[in-house]
Amino acid sequence: MINKSLQLNILANYISQIYIVIISIAILPIYMKYMGAEAYGLVGFFAMLQGLFGLLDFGLTPTISRQTAQYNAGVETALGFRQLFRSLSIIFTGIACVGTSFLFYYNQSIAEHWLKLEDLAMSDVLFCLQIMAICVALRWMTGLFRGVITGFEKLVWLSISNIIIATFRFPCVLLYMYFYGFSVNNFFIFQLIVAIFEFLILAWKSYILLPKLDHSQQIGWSLVPVKPLLGFAFTIAFTSSVWVLLTQLDKFVLSGILPLSEYGYFTLAVLVAGGILQIGAPISSAIMPRMARLQGEQKYQDLKTVYLGATEFVTVIVVTAGIILAALAKPVLYVWTGDVALSENAAPILQLYALGNAILTLGAFPYYLQYAKGNLRLHFIGNIITAILLIPTIVWAAKNYGAIGAGWVWLLIQLFYLILWVSYVHKIIEPNINLKWFKCFLPSVGSVAIASYTLIHFIDFSEQRSIAFLQICFFSLVCLMASLLSSKQARSIIQSRVLKRFL
Repeated sequence: MINKSLQLNILANYISQIYIVIISIAILPIYMKYMGAEAYGLVGFFAMLQGLFGLLDFGLTPTISRQTAQYNAGVETALGFRQLFRSLSIIFTGIACVGTSFLFYYNQSIAEHWLKLEDLAMSDVLFCLQIMAICVALRWMTGLFRGVITGFEKLVWLSISNIIIATFRFPCVLLYMYFYGFSVNNFFIFQLIVAIFEFLILAWKSYILLPKLDHSQQIGWSLVPVKPLLGFAFTIAFTSSVWVLLTQLDKFVLSGILPLSEYGYFTLAVLVAGGILQIGAPISSAIMPRMARLQGEQKYQDLKTVYLGATEFVTVIVVTAGIILAALAKPVLYVWTGDVALSENAAPILQLYALGNAILTLGAFPYYLQYAKGNLRLHFIGNIITAILLIPTIVWAAKNYGAIGAGWVWLLIQLFYLILWVSYVHKIIEPNINLKWFKCFLPSVGSVAIASYTLIHFIDFSEQRSIAFLQICFFSLVCLMASLLSSKQARSIIQSRVLKRFL
């Protein structure tokens, strides 16, 4: 079973993540209504740009998180850890400056030759692109601080700060625009204010957590402390770069093909499906430092227990949500937006990306295990193979079949990766865990698939949004119960904590 401190971290992460998902998705129709589809397309381009900026991470964020966990396990000294943090701070600052300068230099070309503008003024787009460059750099810099905070497992504090920042970023921007005007310029001005606030508060917390040194100990400004970690960091860097390409390439290609207004609708569907990944993110941020610490303490059986338990937990929560969202794509979009045409056009895209993202949350688990062991060779190889197959395929599909083609490629590649490559990785690094791991999620996935397939043929969703919402809630509750009852861990919790009270 997962111990109480890890349960608390996961719970805190999930509360903040669910809150962020709800407000970020609920607010999108309001953006569309008051800003227009084309302006929202620029917002979608901003989100894609932040994802592409992850290419400059070079594996440094997960490296500092892992080394923080190793310091907590007694593997790293306080001076060595502070020297590493100083070295990474220099690298992060330098990369942020270079990246911002690059975006400033090419903003004219992006506005004139890449984005397909219709009604937005060129001067407004150039202004927004400049603010985007600063915001992206600041928010990317916070990765260093988040790595330290996560490594120290201060995830309750981080979850609270995430809730506060998300509240400013999503609902509060509407209040700001209510007083100053619903223009795309005002939207990005407020995002810059929030990005500065986020940077300052996370930097403050990370510096408080850093270990204190004696006056005789000098940190220095050398980059030498990074050298022993370069192999591990560059392996993560390559795999992270492939990850960024795989998750952002379709959005990047389509941003240059579709008119900005149509790209706004595509972005809306993909962001809703992205809620699946956001719901799954808290589990990875909680278990990765814990598994790294258990590996450092040589508690291998506990590490396996956390790994299998987390898989089952993610299946019940995240994969179930992905299947439900795919099954109810059209009614969910209609209840959410009230726009029949939008629901019909975006539903097929939402179905494909929701299923693909649900599978992706499971396919990512072997990476967590390799990360804890400090050897990402197989993950490196798997990403090379995936990149060779996926990148040209997704570019071809996006150019020839648009968003639907990109969605099908995304879904199929995640399915093949889960079935073939994950099994191979388990066989190499943990030969006896593969069957146990698949048993953690297959019963729940099968029961939810059967339940959703049955219900979708018996429920005739109403044209009244309030009634359709209640039907969606009933549908989701039945599927969740099916998933819970199919989960061995969930049944055990129910028997030990619920049934005993009545017996």
